[in-house]
Amino acid sequence: MASPNQTLLTEFILEGFSEHPGLRLLLLVSFLSLYTVALTGNVVIIALISFTSGLHSPMYFFLCNLASMDIMCTSSVLPKVLVGLTSAENTISFQGCMAQVFFLIWSLSSELLLLTVMAYDRYMAICFPLHYSSRMSPRLCGALAMGVWGICALNASVNTGLMTRLSFCGPRVIIHFFCEIPPLLLLSCSPTRVNSIMTLLADAFYGCLNFLLTLLSYGCIVSSILRMRSAEGRRKAFSTCSSHLLVVSVFYSSVFCAYLSPASSYSPYRNKVSGVLYSALSPTLNPLIYTLRNQEVRRALGRLLPFSRGQV
Repeated sequence: MASPNQTLLTEFILEGFSEHPGLRLLLLVSFLSLYTVALTGNVVIIALISFTSGLHSPMYFFLCNLASMDIMCTSSVLPKVLVGLTSAENTISFQGCMAQVFFLIWSLSSELLLLTVMAYDRYMAICFPLHYSSRMSPRLCGALAMGVWGICALNASVNTGLMTRLSFCGPRVIIHFFCEIPPLLLLSCSPTRVNSIMTLLADAFYGCLNFLLTLLSYGCIVSSILRMRSAEGRRKAFSTCSSHLLVVSVFYSSVFCAYLSPASSYSPYRNKVSGVLYSALSPTLNPLIYTLRNQEVRRALGRLLPFSRGQV
């Protein structure tokens, strides 16, 4: 609780990249480019899957959800970053900060859980191809997607609600370029034990458990592929999951770097770098990875954009 002579903060200052004033223009152009590519690429992925009947399968249904999560993640962070790079003082209201925390947690946790679901989908497709259509029915896929969005919205609501109960009396400078739980906990003048415990539990479930389940799925997939007698069959099987495995590697490495450490060991530089990776770079790379490495998506893109047919 704040003492009577302490004034509760109604807004924060985002430090952003103020330690590199000479790079402001370069950073502005870089983040604007990343946001434009991420937004365009993910919207194109959603449009392709929605309007191409050949892509109406569980894998692409989940990919459409992943693109939606990427749009939410990058849009909850980068517009404010761009505004901050064009202004002298980058302030954000308490309500705006909590909204950013909510949507960021919702999108990140949803993506971690969805990547596990997508790994399970690939496991079913490669290890049980004859039963794939019946087991991964549209009803089950819809239920899995709704479960991912719903469970993660609840997680975001709980953690954001706990943040709103904290008192912030100063200083008001968040040593980051967006609102995130670890740097906010360092600014609180009220006990943060419950917040830390809930964050740790969320990290254990969304980070560690889902990572282990994804590794288990791919362990079974690799084992099944190595038992295939046909070299062409092995090549096609590896091709169907290589894109997803690459996305998993990029995303988990950045999230682990940011969240799997106690608030007391918070490193501003490390967390800014990892923040750029999962809020800007990963949403930008995901549609490129799935487009460039997937023949079905490239063919659908070629039909949508006639001028690219010669390159597909």
